[in-house]
Amino acid sequence: MLPTADFYGTQLSRLMLGDNPFNGHSYIEHKVSGDEMMDYYTADKVVETLFEAERQGINAYMALGEPFVLRCIRQYRLEGGKMHVLFQSYPAMDLEVNLHYMLKCEPLGIYHQGGTLDNYLENGAEELVKKRLKLIKDTGVPMGLGTHVPGVIARAEAMDWGVDFYMACLYNARRQQRDQASGFLTGKKKDVLVFYPEDPPVMLDMIRKTPKPCIAFKILAGGQRIANLPSDEVPAEIERAYAEAYMGLKPGDFTCIGVYQAKRNELAENCRIVRKVLGDSPQG
Repeated sequence: MLPTADFYGTQLSRLMLGDNPFNGHSYIEHKVSGDEMMDYYTADKVVETLFEAERQGINAYMALGEPFVLRCIRQYRLEGGKMHVLFQSYPAMDLEVNLHYMLKCEPLGIYHQGGTLDNYLENGAEELVKKRLKLIKDTGVPMGLGTHVPGVIARAEAMDWGVDFYMACLYNARRQQRDQASGFLTGKKKDVLVFYPEDPPVMLDMIRKTPKPCIAFKILAGGQRIANLPSDEVPAEIERAYAEAYMGLKPGDFTCIGVYQAKRNELAENCRIVRKVLGDSPQG
């Protein structure tokens, strides 16, 4: 087991498994295209990867509430899978319908997808955001808010939107996407985004200011941080990225990482590095 922290009464590994690669969302198309990811990640391969995450000590999976993923989770559990599931809402589906299907998987939490929420706020639709957050809150599971913008967390806290946890991107993707819909809706390729190294300290500072649990994602800038490095330099850069993240997070916060297992066991590499950064104590 990896070091853990409490999430509303359940001890979750401080490294969670994400699922962008399962859905073909690549930020480094020149290295691995989204089509390659989707071709590799059949339902059986997704399930295989979930079991590998378990073996490596991860006990929490941050899943997209999308039909393919929902079926994979059912298959995984039918085969004996034990990981806890938290969900990201799926923008292409009506939220109330989406919640109905996500709840069938008995999640520990559900958060509103970040790009869509950020876009609503950019267009002045705060009341719509609060209405959608309430729909999630009314399910009775911890309600989360996803965002790429530190100021959104500040706003949610100041206005008391009832958020239980935050899914916080370390890189502000909205710099280049302001007033643009989420890629889940547009299908637009994501490797056109540039992630700026000055962004993570700003988001980490915001994370420390809220007492709510936070899950930091894009630790490696969607892979851009290591994509062009010589292979022998990659492990050290991954370790540096995790060390910077965990040093900036609160002791009860988490990170989330997506993996592409086709060429090497990225899960094993990431878990080994996180154990080194956090130590082997149960609540490192």
